[in-house]
Amino acid sequence: MQTGTGRSDSGTTAGSVPARNGLRARLHDILAGLSLAFMNIPQVLGYTRIAAMPAVTGLYTVLLPLVAFACFGASKHLVVAADSATAAIFSSAVGRMATPGSTHYMALVSMVALLSAGFLLVARLFRLGFLADFLSRTVLVGFLAGVGVQVALAMTRDMLGITTTAHNPLLQLFQTLAQLSHVNIPTLLLSAGIVAIIMTGDRLTPRAPLALVTVVGTIMVSMTFGLSRFGIETIGPIVGGLPRLSIPDVSWNDMLALLPATTSCVFVIIAQSAATSRAFALRFHDPVDDNADILGLCAANAAAGLSGTFTVNGSPTQTAMAVRAGARSQLAQLTFAIVTMLVLVFLTAPLQYLPRCVLASIVFTVALGMIDLQAMVAIRRESPGEFGLALMTAAAVVGIGVEQGIFLAIALSLFRHVRHSYEPHTMILRRDGQSGLLEPYDVRPGQQTAPGLIVYRFCADLFYANATRFAHDVQVLVDNAPTPVRCLVIDASAITDIDFSAASDLRDLFTTLRARHVTVIFGRVTPYLRADMDRHRITPVISAVNIHAQLHTAIAAARKVMTDSEISKPTIH
Repeated sequence: MQTGTGRSDSGTTAGSVPARNGLRARLHDILAGLSLAFMNIPQVLGYTRIAAMPAVTGLYTVLLPLVAFACFGASKHLVVAADSATAAIFSSAVGRMATPGSTHYMALVSMVALLSAGFLLVARLFRLGFLADFLSRTVLVGFLAGVGVQVALAMTRDMLGITTTAHNPLLQLFQTLAQLSHVNIPTLLLSAGIVAIIMTGDRLTPRAPLALVTVVGTIMVSMTFGLSRFGIETIGPIVGGLPRLSIPDVSWNDMLALLPATTSCVFVIIAQSAATSRAFALRFHDPVDDNADILGLCAANAAAGLSGTFTVNGSPTQTAMAVRAGARSQLAQLTFAIVTMLVLVFLTAPLQYLPRCVLASIVFTVALGMIDLQAMVAIRRESPGEFGLALMTAAAVVGIGVEQGIFLAIALSLFRHVRHSYEPHTMILRRDGQSGLLEPYDVRPGQQTAPGLIVYRFCADLFYANATRFAHDVQVLVDNAPTPVRCLVIDASAITDIDFSAASDLRDLFTTLRARHVTVIFGRVTPYLRADMDRHRITPVISAVNIHAQLHTAIAAARKVMTDSEISKPTIH
């Protein structure tokens, strides 16, 4: 019973439970942001090696760009920061135009970020977010699994204390295996201990900020005991300070030369960010607005270019880290940005003592968590064909690259869809002996719905690639019918569109059937299909009176034609 003061009998203020839950959620996001910062700050420093940029610019990618995406993007989970895929693309292109690490090189790299922002703005204006609709759940599961394997392989070198030069994950694996005799034992033991602590802790206390505790703890141990004395490599010195906003000083000719690399980066940004945001939105049943995310990515890259750093992207690994840390909104990313600002101003000195193997071990456990074995098993059980697609996507991401893997997955998804449309289900409707109703059966020679009557169903839109299948089925049924066919009824319930090529084939087919005194009647014709039939001149060939909105009226019309021709009345209902 509620009292007039808005309190229940137990003394709890109405609405206080949701308020407490909201406060608890915000506290979880803030804590997740702290954990995310201590995991990811060292990681983005590592990406500067791929980008051939000063280490501090890695921190800049998780300062203003994070804030910009949080303000303009829609995804609750996507972490926009430095990314290895885009870093590899622009560094290889810009490296041919200027000396890596030089002032001119840094200006060119920042201009790539600004140009990417401009292209992304165009993509938003043209609402190109629909491209993400071609990423099925199957593709997303395979994509994340491939990224997980790729990242796990990349982390093993730092976990073992060895050096590899290859960027391809498989080549990295071969180089790692070739150098196993040079493994640094203290590094290996520390890595194994970190992995064991995190994986055991995730089972026992999944909400605990283990990564944060691990990073802080190992920094303190490294500062106290000097772990570098044992051959354990650390991050090393980092120059601090906040970025200065400015427009990169780049000539017009240089801007034109940067366009190919920028275009490649933009395609990767859209595809990878969409795949990542959708994968985690599906996991938490959140709404998706890909066009708003593109605007957020545009703002983030504009902030990156103006603050003197490099192109940023939606990172699947860092997003997985955020989710694993308990982040459920962009408040965690804003907390991450605030921590980054504090680190840039006050705390760059302690970071130099963080062992690289600790960071690699944390990322390794996150990468393993991105491989959703339960989802893969469910896909295999329900749809072996789609399971193959998921495996091919994962293999492509690992063997070729993230961006190539995404585009290959989209291409394979479209191919699979076209193949279904090219080879659709077709059937003949016949009276069932027990129910007395018309039931679908596979198309085979010698079948009829009733003496002199065939009711045929084609379960796809008609286009240039499958019109031959339609014509072939009809000819097989008519040519091999036990009694001469007088009426062919087309159940068009699944046909909503006919293209120009298919229409030409149908006109030829129906003209041939008319010459053989076979009347063609369409049933379940939608207004869309009727418009196509009129526009493509199919209606005059079969006559408008033979086009019906319902199947039963089409069959009744066929019965009348057969009766008028003194053919026995078929016993169908």
